[in-house]
Amino acid sequence: MKTIHFAEEHRRKHFDFFRQMDQPHFNICARVEIGHLLSTLKAAGQPFTPSIVYYIARTANEIPAFRQRIRGEEVVEHEAVHPSFTLLTEISEVFSFCTVHYQPDYTGFVQHTQEKMKALQTAPSMEDEPGRDDYLYLSAIPWVSFTSLQHAMHYHPVDSVPRIAWGKFYPEGEKIWLPLSVQAHHALVDGRHMGDYFEKIQGFLSAPEFFL
Repeated sequence: MKTIHFAEEHRRKHFDFFRQMDQPHFNICARVEIGHLLSTLKAAGQPFTPSIVYYIARTANEIPAFRQRIRGEEVVEHEAVHPSFTLLTEISEVFSFCTVHYQPDYTGFVQHTQEKMKALQTAPSMEDEPGRDDYLYLSAIPWVSFTSLQHAMHYHPVDSVPRIAWGKFYPEGEKIWLPLSVQAHHALVDGRHMGDYFEKIQGFLSAPEFFL
């Protein structure tokens, strides 16, 4: 982890402008094409949920702005950020948090994630480790092919952890589309970073065999 100093004056003004807002997060919902991903996962016998969590987390980890967090008057940048995603369990009608350690190796990540998902089926949790902000908060909404999304949040003290959600995928012609919502603190992430995020993740989803 390192401390970030915005030395360029206009970048500092941008940071100060957005961090003072009552609602400083912004959200973009778009769709990504996953037809090749689904057929590749099926042929390889790999599960969907750990895989989509991997691609979402890998994309965020490759864009420095998505690893930056506001702490008081400082901005820190983590070496890696780790997904904490919602999971339905066997013993409750409401979700559990499933927090997993990010690693760039696909096979190792999927195995670790499957183990955590299995353990939480009978021991759900709503706890994050106090004081940590090196998370990505992820949500699965597999019943709805949404076109917009709003997250419940605390704004005081500042919360600069990105929220990313995926919905119900659906066919359209020869393609299969997955709704994807990406929300981030505007003092750290702007439209250019959001554009990079969607471009990168689509590239990953279009060539999943590179990681398997």
